Amino acid sequence: MTAYIIRRLLLMIPTIFGIMLVSFTVIQFAPGGPVERIIAQVQGLDVSATARISGSASGDFSAARSQVFRGDSTVNSKYRGAQGLDPEFIAELERQFGFDKPVHERFFIMIKNFIQFDFGMSYFRSVKVIDLILEKMPVSISLGLWTTLLAYLISIPLGIRKAVHDGSAFDVWSSGVIVVGYAIPGFLLAVLLIVLFSGGTYFDWFPLRGLTSDNWEELGLFAKVKDYFWHMALPLISLSISGFATTTLLTKNSFLDEIKKQYVTTARAKGLSERRVLYGHVFRNAMLIVVAGFPAAFLGVFFTGVLLIETIFSLDGLGLLGFESLVNRDYPVIFGTLFIFSLAGLIIALISDLTYTLIDPRIDFETRDV
Repeated sequence: MTAYIIRRLLLMIPTIFGIMLVSFTVIQFAPGGPVERIIAQVQGLDVSATARISGSASGDFSAARSQVFRGDSTVNSKYRGAQGLDPEFIAELERQFGFDKPVHERFFIMIKNFIQFDFGMSYFRSVKVIDLILEKMPVSISLGLWTTLLAYLISIPLGIRKAVHDGSAFDVWSSGVIVVGYAIPGFLLAVLLIVLFSGGTYFDWFPLRGLTSDNWEELGLFAKVKDYFWHMALPLISLSISGFATTTLLTKNSFLDEIKKQYVTTARAKGLSERRVLYGHVFRNAMLIVVAGFPAAFLGVFFTGVLLIETIFSLDGLGLLGFESLVNRDYPVIFGTLFIFSLAGLIIALISDLTYTLIDPRIDFETRDV
């Protein structure tokens, strides 16, 4: 098992390199950029926008603001909207953003820094990227972890019961309920829950925004836990409702496939109880495919599936951060989060593979090629 883990860890290096290379290349051809964004704001008479550039840029530009425009000349620039601007101002923008270097040099500088977990400064927030990610991480971890656990803790027992009572009235009506739940968009359910239970038209039982209350620091341990889950209740329901269908039906179908196999008939013929057959023999084999879907379920909620929920419930997490970074062309944040997300995804996939051996010790990755 040690050799397998080492091989998988080594394969992460070219995988992450390829992800970053493709993403960096695509970004180079995408229209717009941080320089264009500053130019657009300056042309819109929002001169204070230049003060938002990180590092020493704000100090360097303070003396140049009076010379931003050059009405007596026509500047031939590769940037849209740069006509009439001081060429020195454009050159200073390029230097501050690192665009005065060739593309390949910028890429390898970025990779070198990322290896040292140095993600630089946000272009427009004047904050280190790693600090920005750590600040938003609690919200995303809360949503991703609890949503996935809630879906699995409910869906797996429900799927097993549906498989055991296949074709019964319980199986039929429960399938109808989870299919309807799957069809309801999470953001639409979130709005409905706010209207019903967050001081909208009917009840005022749950808070409308935030991860904790304003007086959270003053609360005791039990009160903090209660306040935390009080705030998380509606977002978790909104995110989890659509996840029940996939995991439940996957669990049911996996159990049905295993129950029909010969070894189950043999176990029953030996006089084993139905519970012993299900959880001592069938469970170990049926759960392999369910476990395989855990990384995708977790990462989907953790990284990409919460933008609308974060917006509706005013939760400042990684989903909202990623969206704002793309809109603002904040490249350090975009590539920094991409690197961390890719690394986390590969590690979680490895952990998922290792979990196979806990469920079924007969699986041996050492004898298989990676």
